[in-house]
Amino acid sequence: MKVPKTVHRFCKYCRKHTEQKVSQNKKKAASSLSHGSKVRARLRGQARGFGNLGRYSKPAVTKFKRSNAKSTKKTDFRYTCSVCHKMNLQREGIRAKKVEFI
Repeated sequence: MKVPKTVHRFCKYCRKHTEQKVSQNKKKAASSLSHGSKVRARLRGQARGFGNLGRYSKPAVTKFKRSNAKSTKKTDFRYTCSVCHKMNLQREGIRAKKVEFI
């Protein structure tokens, strides 16, 4: 996917259309457990010396192959206004294997 280095788009801070520089942010890998799962696991006695009560006898999800895993990541573009130098985020990412700035 080819993306221009600068685009003319609306800046919500200037409240007008300005020239904006496009940059891509690297997507960070999320934790395998949600915050609530971590809290519940802690309350249930994980890592507190009560044993696993048969709950953790299977290997972690990362150990066995994830079927139907996505082969691409969604784009995460950041637009920096040339007038006020504030950054605007892309609303929805598009799936792309490779992004090239032209």
